[in-house]
Amino acid sequence: MIDAADAPHLARPGTSIAAGVLALGVHAAFLLLLVVGVSWQTEHPAPVMVDLWEALPAEPSPPPVADPRPQPEPPPMPEPVRQVPPPPPPVAKEVPAPKAPDIALEKKKAEQEKKKAEAARLEKLKAMQAAEDKALADAARIEAEAMKRAQEKQLAEKKKRELLRQMEEDELMQKMAAEDAASEARHVRQAEARALAGQRQAAVAKTIGQYRDMISAAVRGNTRLPDDLKGNPEVRFWVRLLPTGEVTDIKLTKSSGNAAYDDAVERAIRKSSPLPLPADAEAKRAFVPELSFVHRPKE
Repeated sequence: MIDAADAPHLARPGTSIAAGVLALGVHAAFLLLLVVGVSWQTEHPAPVMVDLWEALPAEPSPPPVADPRPQPEPPPMPEPVRQVPPPPPPVAKEVPAPKAPDIALEKKKAEQEKKKAEAARLEKLKAMQAAEDKALADAARIEAEAMKRAQEKQLAEKKKRELLRQMEEDELMQKMAAEDAASEARHVRQAEARALAGQRQAAVAKTIGQYRDMISAAVRGNTRLPDDLKGNPEVRFWVRLLPTGEVTDIKLTKSSGNAAYDDAVERAIRKSSPLPLPADAEAKRAFVPELSFVHRPKE
């Protein structure tokens, strides 16, 4: 394709021919100057002169004696000045106008380069956009994973708290149940202990009563009542006993009002030594080491 700006040059063919002739003349003149300059600078060898002799020349006379005094050196010969030819003037080279097909080709090439540059720019922008999208996607994925981990951690902590609470509740219930069971067992043991204590006390009291009756019977069997005793008088003595039942001391703590009867009972107690004592230690403590003995003749 030919642009409209190149149309005037294409419309005048004579101008192109004149420009071509002018360029050819300039090139010929430049070539001539080069040839002349080279020929001018070339040095031709100097001619050699030869003398021909028919006979040998006579011997030369001896050279004169040189003057021993130092002679001044001759001044050096000046070197011949060589003339350097001036350089030829530069010849302006006329650049021929580009042809129309070359302009169209250059324009097409420029358009192709522009298209390539645009395609490269678009490709770069596309790559940058893809990288930006990938970075955003990675950031979103990382944020989602972080949120998921946080939620999982919160859920795990919640489950842990619930489990601990449940364990605490179970432990509390077990503790309360254990305390209730222990309390119930303690109550049962206390009731059993009270029952056993009651039974024991009853047994001890029964044993003590039996041995009191045995001691009273022994003393009554050894008592010689006075003939003038009337009624059923009561006399009390404090008696010290050994664990074996021997009587070590007797004191009257309440008289019956009849001295003969009181003396008769005291003699009977001493005669009944050793008194019968129970083998049970708790029951024996009711008799040893001191015994409060009450005696009535008709009981």
